[in-house]
This record gives sequence, structure tokens and C-alpha cells, in this order.
Amino acid sequence: MQDHGGYGQFCPVSMASEILCSRWMTLVVRELLCGSTRFNELRKGVPKMSPTLLSKRLKELEQAGVITIDRLPNGTTEYRLSASGEELRPLIMGLGIWAQRWIESRLSLKNLDPSLLMWDMRRNLDLSHLPRRRCTIQFLYPELSAAQKSWWLLIDNGTTDVCNFDPGYELDLLVRSSLRSMTAIWMGLTTVRRETENGDLSIEGDPTLARNMQDWLGLSKFAPVARMVQ
Repeated sequence: MQDHGGYGQFCPVSMASEILCSRWMTLVVRELLCGSTRFNELRKGVPKMSPTLLSKRLKELEQAGVITIDRLPNGTTEYRLSASGEELRPLIMGLGIWAQRWIESRLSLKNLDPSLLMWDMRRNLDLSHLPRRRCTIQFLYPELSAAQKSWWLLIDNGTTDVCNFDPGYELDLLVRSSLRSMTAIWMGLTTVRRETENGDLSIEGDPTLARNMQDWLGLSKFAPVARMVQ
């Protein structure tokens, strides 16, 4: 617990806020809850956060007993939630559920980020709807800059990866969409069929993959939440 800059109250809400309400802190915890254990994995989940600040927040979480840091003999460092940190799961999920239910979609869709979207998609794919063989799916966002417009999902032998350079494999599916439309689909605000019918999304390639896209995407964990505002 930090001994400076606190709220000066004994209330448990105040004490918890001193740990969790620093900038980026809840998002770092979110990434740990989603299964990220390596520094580079955490960075992919918070791409706009500086590495220096991420290191600082991880140190603060360790000092607060929320995470443990394991330094392995091969030089790798792993970050894992403690029992205390794991108890934050319903709290962090509850924040997301509240936002999905009560924050207008037009405000959510102002914060578009292709790297975060693709990283989140990668870890939530439903592999039961994808072929067992190696599968390469390209997502093309034509309105973005050359460095940001092309992304590839790679599925091979039960493992998944994402990259924004051509991996050189034969393409199974090409998905063209605006980043806004794809983010809206991912968040459960619309569907693949609706965006296709509107002309805002096109799919070329393997007909089975194209037909089952809504299923293998998996969608955000907050997509099923019933919205109270539009």
C-alpha cells in the first residue's frame, strides 16, 4: 500500500481505491485476469500504456499483494494473480458489465484501437468452429494507415496468434470491414449478418469459415449483456 497521496480514510472502499484507482491499474488487472502472464502479452492488451508505467503498476500490484512475480531460471519473468488478485475478478467484470449496460454505444465506439481489438479477438476465438488444420484469416480495415490496416489471425494445432504483417501462409479467409463495424460486432452491438447486409462488411474465401464467422469469433465476454441504452 502506498503511504502517500492516499485519501486519508479508513473506509475499505477508500483503501481499495488507493490500490486500484491509479491510471491504467484496472486494465492491467483485467489483462492478468484474461490470462496474460508475460510483460509483452500485457503490453498487447494495453498498447497505449508506456512500458515504464506498466512496470511501475506491476511493482505496485506486487507490493499490495495482488500479484506474484516469478523470475524463472531461463530469464523469463511471469506475473500471476495471488488469491487476493483473483478475488478482483467479479469486481473487474462487474465494471465491464455496468459499462456495457449503461454507456451509450456511440461513446464506446469513439475509442477504436485495431491492435487491442485483434488481441482480444485472438484470445476469445471459439476453436470448436474452426478447422483443425492450420488456418489463416486476414482482417482488412481499408480506412486505416498502411501500418494499421492489415491484420492476420493464425490458428494452428489449437494455438492462436495475431500479427500485422503477412505471415506468408495461404489465406483461408479475407474479411474487409471498417474498424468501427468490426468493433461493434465484437462488442455485440450488431452482427456479422447485419453488417454484411448493410454493405459494411465483406467476406471472401472458405465458404464454411465465412458462414460460421459469427460463431468462431466468440465475441467479447460482455457481448451477451442486455443493454439499457443504445
